[in-house]
Amino acid sequence: MLGRRIVVTRAQGQAERLCAGLRLLGAGVIELPVIEIRPAADYGPLDSAIARLGEYDWLIFTSVNGVQFFMERLQLAGTGPGAVRARICAIGPATKNAVEKLRLKVDLVPKQYVAESLIEAFAGHALAGKRILLPRAAVARDLVPAELSGRGAVVDVVEAYRTVIPEDAAQRAQEIFGGGKKPDWITFTSSSTVVNFIAAAGREALDGVKIASIGPVTTRTARRNGLEVTVEASPYTMDGLVAAIAAAGK
Repeated sequence: MLGRRIVVTRAQGQAERLCAGLRLLGAGVIELPVIEIRPAADYGPLDSAIARLGEYDWLIFTSVNGVQFFMERLQLAGTGPGAVRARICAIGPATKNAVEKLRLKVDLVPKQYVAESLIEAFAGHALAGKRILLPRAAVARDLVPAELSGRGAVVDVVEAYRTVIPEDAAQRAQEIFGGGKKPDWITFTSSSTVVNFIAAAGREALDGVKIASIGPVTTRTARRNGLEVTVEASPYTMDGLVAAIAAAGK
């Protein structure tokens, strides 16, 4: 990977681990954030859920952002992590670490870091009549709440944050892909990064560029949009993504 130019599309301030790993490979990292994390448009539903926090049996976090924004609202309500009595499920090591930094216990972590694996992780738990709180992005897959509701749980899905395309994404993409030699690789770490990149730059911008995907959900989104994925991370983490790119370069 020495000298290869690799585009990182993660949100600004959240790409450090991936960028550092790629630089250790000798790659030239180009940051092109196509996601911007913003507060929820309406915090009424989340604040209402926090006011009834003691009613929940499970709290599910699917991202570090979900943990961060949930805890911010918890503090604004005049309380803190100690108010959490529900059992906690966290997808992925980064999300688990974010929860544990708050001195909260994570009771369940899916084997793989996708929604389907989360559902499998709950297979041994009786959910009939259980109340589950899922604070997440404004736009996300409905698989988890649908499946858990189908097993008898009462699932409250509340917006904790939202993602938008940065205002300068299209201009930055044109500067990087529009003239001269294109980058060698681009990394996609969520379905949103795929969709937002195409909205900002167009699918044709990636002609001749190798694509590295964080996992199967992101890969499916890329393929549905006419992109060919070169490598997919395993495990579905930043370190796994770096390892997949490194293996492809050997």
